[in-house]
Amino acid sequence: MNRATNIGLIAFSFAMALAMASAESTIAPQYGNAELQRMIRQAHTPQEYQVLAGYFRSRQQKFEQQAQAEKEEWQRRSQNVTGPAAKWPRPVDSSKNRYDYFTCQANQMAQQAARYESLATHSQ
Repeated sequence: MNRATNIGLIAFSFAMALAMASAESTIAPQYGNAELQRMIRQAHTPQEYQVLAGYFRSRQQKFEQQAQAEKEEWQRRSQNVTGPAAKWPRPVDSSKNRYDYFTCQANQMAQQAARYESLATHSQ
């Protein structure tokens, strides 16, 4: 291989490493239920409260995105409520129920995030 190809490969691999590092930093952390409960029990510093608030904010955003997608599906399905779509349970009802569920979950995550943000500011 010639020198230009080597430099090109090095630059490409460096760019890919930077892209992967930035992608990993934007992904919201995923905690198991036991780990999350442990973090909640052991949180006493503003930094720990901020981590919990960030986790609940990312969950809130995820549920809001799912609610928006389900709302669009609910609107699409509400255009056709006759024929096979009129049988119980109607697809439009399933979409509405899922939209309500995701909206409720997003609100609960927002409340949790606000609680931990408040704890983080008051514990300083």
